[in-house]
Amino acid sequence: MIWQGRDDGDDFLSQRIFQKVVLESNLANIAENDFVLQGFAVDEGVRRNKGRVGAKAAPDIIRKNMSNFPVIRPDFVLKDYRNIYCEDANLEKSQNQLAKKVASALLKKAKSLVLGGGHEVTFAHYSGIRKAFPDKKIGIINIDAHFDNREPAGALATSGTGFWQIARQGQIFSLHIGIQKNSNTLKLFDTAHQSGMKYILADEIFFENLPHIYHTIDQLVEQTDMLYLTICMDVFNAAIAPGVSATAYNGIFADPTFMHFFRHILKCDELVAMDIAEVNPEYDEGEKTARLAASLLNEWLMM
Repeated sequence: MIWQGRDDGDDFLSQRIFQKVVLESNLANIAENDFVLQGFAVDEGVRRNKGRVGAKAAPDIIRKNMSNFPVIRPDFVLKDYRNIYCEDANLEKSQNQLAKKVASALLKKAKSLVLGGGHEVTFAHYSGIRKAFPDKKIGIINIDAHFDNREPAGALATSGTGFWQIARQGQIFSLHIGIQKNSNTLKLFDTAHQSGMKYILADEIFFENLPHIYHTIDQLVEQTDMLYLTICMDVFNAAIAPGVSATAYNGIFADPTFMHFFRHILKCDELVAMDIAEVNPEYDEGEKTARLAASLLNEWLMM
């Protein structure tokens, strides 16, 4: 049993998330404003990208670390549609499965929450939003050390090609926060510029620069009809996120500066989808990374 925790009673003031989760399989049961959770237990894209595999085991461990958070919203509903897997190395099939389920949830005016898995979840999640709203402008905020805009080698998509794939579908509205100069080649920066991808470097994330960060976020929101937030856990310093596919020893911290602009994003009425990627339990000391991922997801659940 994954969803379990301390039981202090069934009254609202005592409830925790595990007591409010509904395990589901029928997409017809989704209602407006539900949080619809799915696990993308896939890291085939990480393997193709020559990263450290293991992220496919993350969804259930993140669920476990979400379970015990207190409920502070009386209208909170979380419906868990379990995991999508990739047993046959057919990443594209798994991505299509997720996209269809995400589209079904969003068409019912629910909110989509996905637990990766590798960052190949981005193209799958975005594809579901696009399937539901083909004529809308979709804004994407990617909190990540990497652009993930590599051109596929031999036509095979990876965890690092998502934004290249999205850009090939037309104009891209994306903002990448936490980009590391030492993690992206000049070609990747050039591809970002050519594609119209906006970014904020990790070096630019400090308290005095918050007005600029807010303004850049608000500009993206104003340009688009809806917002999708994706977080790659390798954006964080290895001291607080050791369990990732590619560790960042000079990564950012979940400090007050980060939490200020992160909550600014979560408060956007346009936000309809969020996912977390690249938690790798095999390398996660004391489940530090999974705990951080769970706490970030919980910020949206209880916003």
